[in-house]
Amino acid sequence: MTDRLSWDEARLCAYYAAAALPARSVPLDQALGGVLAEPLTAPVALPTADTSAMDGYAVRGAPPWRVVETADRSLEDGQACAVVTGAPVPKATDAVLPAEHAQRSGDLLRGRATPAAGMHVRPAGEECAAGDYLVATGTVAGPTVLGLAAALGHDTLRVHPTPAVRAVISGDELVDSGPPSPGRVRDAVGPMLPGLVAAAGGRWAGAVRVPDVPTVLRAALAQAHADVVLVTGASGQGPADHLRSVLAAAGAELLVDGVACRPGHPQTMARLPDGRLLVGLPGNPLAALVAFLTLAAAALAGLGGRELPELARLPAHDVRPHPTEHRIVPVRVRAGVARPVGYDGAAMLRGAAVADRLAVVSPADAASVRLLPDPGGSPWAS
Repeated sequence: MTDRLSWDEARLCAYYAAAALPARSVPLDQALGGVLAEPLTAPVALPTADTSAMDGYAVRGAPPWRVVETADRSLEDGQACAVVTGAPVPKATDAVLPAEHAQRSGDLLRGRATPAAGMHVRPAGEECAAGDYLVATGTVAGPTVLGLAAALGHDTLRVHPTPAVRAVISGDELVDSGPPSPGRVRDAVGPMLPGLVAAAGGRWAGAVRVPDVPTVLRAALAQAHADVVLVTGASGQGPADHLRSVLAAAGAELLVDGVACRPGHPQTMARLPDGRLLVGLPGNPLAALVAFLTLAAAALAGLGGRELPELARLPAHDVRPHPTEHRIVPVRVRAGVARPVGYDGAAMLRGAAVADRLAVVSPADAASVRLLPDPGGSPWAS
């Protein structure tokens, strides 16, 4: 397709072009950030037996209690046994007396207050029964999911792996250190990309810088081993923008060739012959950010097996809609209302750096906006 898509069409196109990466079983320490390809189930009950929720004494009957030294048998009336948090309590335990409430003299035990029946005892199966479905397919395997899986005894999880992303940063005028000067532009897009990729659910696989030479760009694309390849600064129509000709020569399928939005309209997306997805980002920093949030973030959601986030809609004040195209503007949100912060030119990051979010302004609609996910947040969520 060669016609410019609307902003919403482009985002959906990128998402549905990116089929979820094949699921695989990986050790827990490699599953972080992956998306569950099957529900997390409980092979055993948690806890597996009645356990103590406190350090203290398992007790039976009324005080005073006589402390016995073994927990391998059932308590008799008037007996107590020392327990630690998480340890099984003896059979016939009425409650656990916390250590800080205990008053012990020799083998006699009293408490400042007698615990109520069942107090500080976690009954077997309190959290789940064997066979329970606990976490749904499609959930990101974050730290708490991994902890729960470990508590249940899982050694591996079946997940859609985190997509790998590598960037090819082009531009003869770019420098990566020191201040800019006439004819020399400090690269502002490259430093943004690792954080954007991580926030969007991807795995940063590094970047390479290339001059504005078609053969060099072609070679860099061939060597960019990743699920998504980002190309910055070559997606426009200028004399130094060679991405389209390189893609055509390689036999790539062009999926998005320009998007009807401001800034960021020269963004592109293609499928390379070997199946890798390529997203072309404009060279201007805010335009590149918009293109990443439009195409790359959507593609990473699809590859990772995640839902495309719904965009919250808020009332807006003082926004200026474009008559025919979507505008993406930095906004602050106060009292539930979005207001632009300014400095929203394609080459500017000042507005985005101090904004709460970027807002999607529909053509000829100044009454409300949709909020893009926070590009500095993690996990990536609306």
